[in-house]
Amino acid sequence: MAIQRSVVAVPARLASSRLPDKVLAEIGGQPMIQRVLEQCAKASGPAVVMLCTDSPRLQQLSEGWGFPVLMTSEDCSSGSERIASVADQLVARAWGEPADGWDSGLRAQRLASTAVINVQGDQPFLDPDVVTAMVEEFGRREPVPAVVTPVYRLKPDTVHNPAVVKTLLAHDGRALYFSRSAIPHVRDVDPAEWHQHTDYWGHVGMYGFRGDVLASWDQLPTSPLEDLERLEQLRLIEAGYTIATFQVEGTSLSVDTAEQLEQARWMANQSA
Repeated sequence: MAIQRSVVAVPARLASSRLPDKVLAEIGGQPMIQRVLEQCAKASGPAVVMLCTDSPRLQQLSEGWGFPVLMTSEDCSSGSERIASVADQLVARAWGEPADGWDSGLRAQRLASTAVINVQGDQPFLDPDVVTAMVEEFGRREPVPAVVTPVYRLKPDTVHNPAVVKTLLAHDGRALYFSRSAIPHVRDVDPAEWHQHTDYWGHVGMYGFRGDVLASWDQLPTSPLEDLERLEQLRLIEAGYTIATFQVEGTSLSVDTAEQLEQARWMANQSA
């Protein structure tokens, strides 16, 4: 079934363990989450951009900026789990109709024909063209993929940085694995020279889900790999889903640490 609608979902919370309240940190005179929402709104294709949060404070701010909000449980362990918990409402907003008016057949049709683009709330320099490209990837691929995500070629100095998520790709662009370690391992070669023997790919922290795949998130088995690497996409791979990728130029800085926050503020000042 072809994709006919799309929606951007931005999951966010205030209780970040590594950098509390980071999505409200000021970058270039704006809270980080406001920058993310406004960048998403510049993309072509999605019917609506929605914040998904458990925070009444973020809800109030987002609505004041003109972005609708879906409230979620505080118990969500990842951004994907957060948006999956309101998948029906997200898809309904893309179609401009109430989810409680669906029968089972219409629900299945709506979910399967809608792409939900998951954009993390800690990417203040998100490129709207990447969001547009993700929607277009769903439209041009046959069969329609379950999940789509962008990747980029890593520079040598980031290959061994555990803060940078790496992707191992098959010949056809499928993601075989995601890791904080450098993959693949180059045997009998100094790690500092691995990049001379193969391409390494980084993962931009965005996912496009087919609506029915996202709605089945809570039915996926527990993933030991996800728990070990702290990478939610491994739950999909371990459950047998194919994750399609497409290449983009450069990366979108994700702010997870105080050092990355200072880098983001420096970047904002440079572009002012």
